[in-house]
Amino acid sequence: MVILFVFLACLFAGLALWETFEAKRRLLAARLEGLTAAGAGKLPVAEGAKGRQGLQWLRSSITSFRPALGLMKRLDAELSRADILLRAEEFLLAVCGVAFLFGVASYAMTQRLAAGVVGAAIGAALPYILLRRAQVRRLHAFNAQIADALVVMANTLRAGFGFLQAMEVVRREMPPPISKEFGQALAEMNLGIATEEALMNLSRRIKSDDLDLVVTAVVIQRTVGGNLASVLDTIAETIRERVRIKGEIRALTAQGRISGLVIGLLPVGLALLLFFISPGYISFLWSTPTGMMLAGIAVGTEILGALMIKKIVNIKV
Repeated sequence: MVILFVFLACLFAGLALWETFEAKRRLLAARLEGLTAAGAGKLPVAEGAKGRQGLQWLRSSITSFRPALGLMKRLDAELSRADILLRAEEFLLAVCGVAFLFGVASYAMTQRLAAGVVGAAIGAALPYILLRRAQVRRLHAFNAQIADALVVMANTLRAGFGFLQAMEVVRREMPPPISKEFGQALAEMNLGIATEEALMNLSRRIKSDDLDLVVTAVVIQRTVGGNLASVLDTIAETIRERVRIKGEIRALTAQGRISGLVIGLLPVGLALLLFFISPGYISFLWSTPTGMMLAGIAVGTEILGALMIKKIVNIKV
């Protein structure tokens, strides 16, 4: 039975890795086909799905719930925000594979069903944690590029070019992620979407306070008029000052963040050490009702303490 579980776990993990490597190839194929006459007027996502026969039954069964719940659409947006080249169905398949693998591994090591359930839960949460980290990392990279992009746009406007040409210069000259997002906004405008709406879509995709400030200023300027180059220079200076203040605050709160990390990981590390050194000594925590209650209280207070420390050191600017 254990061999069967291990085989199925490896199968799910292999499928998840295969979906990951295939995602980039499908995206490139969709872009190339979208540039041909046969692909005109069709959505790139739909074109990228052509020729896909494997796992079609799983995709159909999952997407059948999309009109009712909208969860898949939100997950697609989250994956796009993290620049992960997977569809929602493929990401869920990877989640199931990792959860199954962790659950089987935990059960095989401990021969306890509860450990298998806990391992499966950890495996299911791991892809979402990585997704969130990718979103945060990409957002930080985007925010670090906004000020320079605004300077480039302001100089382009002073040279006599229009707003769309300024965005095109940013798309062509600057590295991702800002070049990719500006390119998507320009593509929407070329398809007939109003400039204001395309900028609002950009703001909804990124969810950056700095970008919201830029979009609001551009929309107001296009409504009432004014010197847009000067406005962009002012916003760039404001963003740079905000970044500087955030850096100072992060340096001043570094000790608190490290203390919270050490305090949070110390009980977990000690529990793992005792589990490997003397399993019988710590088995009291999951083999008796009293131990399970104490373990639950410990986990709850650990989470509460971590949230309190995070609240203290997280100073918004």
